Amino acid sequence: MNKSDLVDAIANSSGLTKADAGRAVDAFVGSVTSALQSGQAVSLIGFGTFSVRDRAARQGRNPRTVKPSILKRPRTLHSRLVKL
Repeated sequence: MNKSDLVDAIANSSGLTKADAGRAVDAFVGSVTSALQSGQAVSLIGFGTFSVRDRAARQGRNPRTVKPSILKRPRTLHSRLVKL
């Protein structure tokens, strides 16, 4: 399911217009994104929990020069979904 399929499903099940359902989906995604960027976890009962985790810095290698370098700590999205 992609975004337009989700908007259609929300519009059909709730009686909203497609434009209103699209704005609702955009608002939801924006709220979740801003919460995750600020370091908060997002928990939706019956769906799952989303959080951002910091991974450790690691040593990498430039393939062109073969020089070792330190790669910074990446922040990754962690999701834990409920079992269906």
